[in-house]
Amino acid sequence: MEGADPGPEQWTRVRKERNAALARRGGGGYTGRMRILSWNVNGIRAVEKRGFSQWLTAESPDILCVQETKAQPGQLPAGLLNPPVKNGRPYFSYWASALRPGYSGVAIYSQEEPLDIQPLGLAEFDDEGRVLQAFYRDFVLISAYFPNSQDQGLRLPYKLAFCGAILRRCEELVRRGTRFLLCGDYNIAHTPIDLARPRENEGSAGYLPEERAWMDQFTGAGFIDTFRLFHPGQGGHYSWWSYRSAARARNVGWRLDYHCVDSAFAPQVKRSIIRPEVEGSDHCPVEIELAL
Repeated sequence: MEGADPGPEQWTRVRKERNAALARRGGGGYTGRMRILSWNVNGIRAVEKRGFSQWLTAESPDILCVQETKAQPGQLPAGLLNPPVKNGRPYFSYWASALRPGYSGVAIYSQEEPLDIQPLGLAEFDDEGRVLQAFYRDFVLISAYFPNSQDQGLRLPYKLAFCGAILRRCEELVRRGTRFLLCGDYNIAHTPIDLARPRENEGSAGYLPEERAWMDQFTGAGFIDTFRLFHPGQGGHYSWWSYRSAARARNVGWRLDYHCVDSAFAPQVKRSIIRPEVEGSDHCPVEIELAL
């Protein structure tokens, strides 16, 4: 629902109504070049104080996926729920919020209304607002906020269960012949070049052997890390920096944010970059350009 966070009992009715309306007018799709940004904002209300809405209007991507919103849509002003695009018309926005106040949560801003919006469909993850799936005519966009495994791997079992559920969902889409884009904060640095100090962070959350092994499994299943498609073997590219010790100014960071696609979708990917110049959070946005 636009600017709303429907409960589980509402998803089926909302989906049927939206699909019928869009089918009548041929909606739910993009044509030509398409820009999608993904950004862990570390609190939508906090980043709004730093000019988020103005940035979004000036940038005007076709779609922006936001992670770690830390808010229910009912707590937000109308201008943040449906900010204007450069052409003046408002974005559609969709929200999946955590039951716990001020925690987790994802949102999608889209210039075109998708055919359908769904959570992951698993209560243990939907209750934390971990996933939104937006169904467009040519592909499914999955915006995901992967759990942090925390110090000493306290939440590692939960993190790996979530990773397994995401992998199964992606494999299911491929079996159905549906292309997908999985974007968001994975909370995993895959290889040593994906963080500034790999040796010092052996055993740290986000660089645990089990997390990296899952990324090996994910990419080994034929799914493509699009940034590495265009920047193979290049270090020094990060999307998260600690607030401590001027880490961002010194570029002592981690690459935790990704756009990944199935192999059949890879030819439509024309660019995949990181946007470190965009401030306002401890993460920066990552961007992908598609040709549809």
